[in-house]
Amino acid sequence: MAIPQDPIILLSYVNTQLRDFYPSLDEFCKSLDLCREELEKKLAAAGFRYDPARNQFR
Repeated sequence: MAIPQDPIILLSYVNTQLRDFYPSLDEFCKSLDLCREELEKKLAAAGFRYDPARNQFR
């Protein structure tokens, strides 16, 4: 499955998936066979960081 490439749309997509289906970023990445480091790097470049306590990027 292809994930959105635009960082803002990606942020919305990932946070929605985390909220509705996955208890952690690791589970989300594992399920979609994504590299967690690459995902975090892409979102960090747009100013967002993963908050494990909230299970979302902020």
